[in-house]
Amino acid sequence: MESPGLIKVLLVEDDLKLAGLVAHFLAEHGFEVHCVHRGDQALEAFVHFKPALVVLDLMLPGLSGLQVCRAIRSQAATPIVILTAREDDLDHILGLESGADDYVIKPIKPPVLLARLRALQRRQGSEPLGRDSLRFGNLSIDRASREAHLGDEPIELSTMEFELLWLLASAAGQTLSRDDILNRLRGIAFDGFNRSVDVYVSKLRGKLRDNPREPVCIKTVWGKGYLFNPFAWEL
Repeated sequence: MESPGLIKVLLVEDDLKLAGLVAHFLAEHGFEVHCVHRGDQALEAFVHFKPALVVLDLMLPGLSGLQVCRAIRSQAATPIVILTAREDDLDHILGLESGADDYVIKPIKPPVLLARLRALQRRQGSEPLGRDSLRFGNLSIDRASREAHLGDEPIELSTMEFELLWLLASAAGQTLSRDDILNRLRGIAFDGFNRSVDVYVSKLRGKLRDNPREPVCIKTVWGKGYLFNPFAWEL
C-alpha cells in the first residue's frame, strides 16, 4: 500500500543484507522504499512503483546497473544515485555518462546516502507530474504533448527548441556542455566552431522571457556550458 506524503525510492541492490539495512534507514527518515535485487526486475519496478528517486547498484544479475540507468534515463528525468565499490574514476564516469546524477562509494554509510538523496531533491527543484512532465514554478513542460506553458500561456517552440528545453530542464541544476547537448540532441560532437547550440539557447531564452543580457533562467557557465535554473520561475 502506498504511504501518502512519503518520498518514494526504488533501491536496486543484489546484496540482501545491505539492501535491508539501507531500506530500513531510509524508511526511518521519511522515505517509502521498494527493493528489487536484479537488474531485469528494475525496469518493471520503476514503471509500477513510480519512484521520485532511484538508488542503483552497478553490479547486478540480469542487467547491469549501467544498462538499467540508460533505460530509465531514456524515459524519465528521475534522479539516479549509483552505488559503486570502486574508488577510481572509471565507474563514476561511466555512471554519470549513462545518465546518473550522483554516486556513492561502498561500503555505504547510510547518513551519507541520505544526505545525497536530500541534496538531489533540493537540486531537482521540480514537481514531477508524471514520467513525461516537469514543473518549475509557473513553467510546465509536457513531453507527451510536446507543449510548454508559462502559467496558462502556451510557449510556441520549434521541435529543436522543445528538445533543448526538455534536455536542459531534465538536468535542472546541472551544467551541460555544448558537446553534451549536441551529442544528446543529434549525436554530433561539438567541434569548437559549431555555434548552433548558442543560437538555439538564445532563441529559447527569448521565448522564456529570460533577460538576454543577464539571463537567470538558462545561465551561461563560462568555459563549461549551460545550466537550467530550476528556481527561476517560482512565483
